[in-house]
Amino acid sequence: MPTADSKPLLSGARWRTLDIVTCAVLAVAFGVVFWAWNFAWAGIEPLLAFLLPLKGVLYGVWLIPAVLAPLIVRRVGAGLLTEFLAATISLLLGSAWGILIMYQGLFQGLGGELAFVAGRYRRFGVPTALAAGALAGLAATVYDVIVYYREYDLWAFQLPYIAFAMLSGALVAGLGSKALVKAMLPTGVLDRFPVGRDRARI
Repeated sequence: MPTADSKPLLSGARWRTLDIVTCAVLAVAFGVVFWAWNFAWAGIEPLLAFLLPLKGVLYGVWLIPAVLAPLIVRRVGAGLLTEFLAATISLLLGSAWGILIMYQGLFQGLGGELAFVAGRYRRFGVPTALAAGALAGLAATVYDVIVYYREYDLWAFQLPYIAFAMLSGALVAGLGSKALVKAMLPTGVLDRFPVGRDRARI
């Protein structure tokens, strides 16, 4: 007899209008957050000059949509779409990194998606959220190293920077997204999503 795990990856994965709207709303909200966090980054980064790779710990905020959207919408590509749109909105609001921030959003979204792909979009617990945040951080900082920090030392900067960003992604984007979902559940706004009918597992 077939088990639940034998269902195809895309089974029941058709997008609803509600799913698209939800991703768009999350993208707008976090696009504004990204834009504001750019200023925070500029202010905090100099304070971490004593250990330059430590600035990777600031990354988690930029990775939240890559985890939060799939936890809510549970559709293939939700994290990628929401992260990319949020990055695009932050660009339109004004970003010091210019159009490159859109590519950054793509990498971050793709990194987060990998954790949900590994669970065939049927696992949405804390381990998956942690992995999604960490992988989003990995993808984002590998992009950084290639584009911005190619000449920096591998052991003194590049690898520690990636590690700090992965830790930030796991804690801030991973656990943070789970906390946001848990906080939203009592409001009823998630009742039309599987997560709203799955409260016992949150």
